[in-house]
Amino acid sequence: MIEPHNSWQNHLLDSLPTPEYTGLSLHLELVALPLGKVLYEPGSELRYAYFPTTSIVSLLYVMENGAPAEIAMVGNDGIIGVSLFMGGGTMPHRAVVRNVGYAYRLRAHYLMQEFSRSGGCCKGALHNVLLRYTQGLITQIALTSACNRHHFIDQQLCRWLLLSLDRLPSNELIVTQELIANMLGVRREGITEAARKLQQAELIDYRRGRIMVLNRLGLEARACECYHVVKTEFDRLHCYRQQTSLTSYMPLQKNGQVNSESLGSGQK
Repeated sequence: MIEPHNSWQNHLLDSLPTPEYTGLSLHLELVALPLGKVLYEPGSELRYAYFPTTSIVSLLYVMENGAPAEIAMVGNDGIIGVSLFMGGGTMPHRAVVRNVGYAYRLRAHYLMQEFSRSGGCCKGALHNVLLRYTQGLITQIALTSACNRHHFIDQQLCRWLLLSLDRLPSNELIVTQELIANMLGVRREGITEAARKLQQAELIDYRRGRIMVLNRLGLEARACECYHVVKTEFDRLHCYRQQTSLTSYMPLQKNGQVNSESLGSGQK
């Protein structure tokens, strides 16, 4: 029987071989991420890295006039805090929870300790996994920019919905049209019209802030090439997973405990 919360629900942690995961898991802390929680602000020091399991975190660039735009999304495919191991220390954007759920967080110094650990003549598995993920994240950021510039709103909406579903354990999204409009940097009326077209085509069912995907293949057919490029790159990079993964053994009991102190705490 699978426990409600396991660190291997995050694909990066799941891809680690058992020996490397074992040492890391001693420091992983299960935290609940409520809607709208800000994990870090532009320029702030990153004290934790987050590995989402059932939540999605938006990376937002906020303009001087306060208008936000999503440049990437991170769910069970990745990690929040790439600047820790890329050498920057801080990021110029905001990270905010847009789909409520859970994540495992790790103090920055533990992440860097394991990231820098050598494995023979090369760096360890975590080092390689995180760098491959970062390449995928860069691809997503680049294609998001291109898509927002060149494609119609209904194509952008299809891309956004599909990328979100790829990072969630279900085919349902709890999200308002206003939030989607803010993420894409477009008018709410444009999202309303695009969602109406998708609903009329029986691709989605949208009501009271819930979007249920009824026909994923149809949604993929309407999406622009940006979604397919991003998904192909993530699949390509993830295919290098180690043969021994966390799903081959039971997770440590410590990982099933939620630290209630972390609720609303952000960066301590």
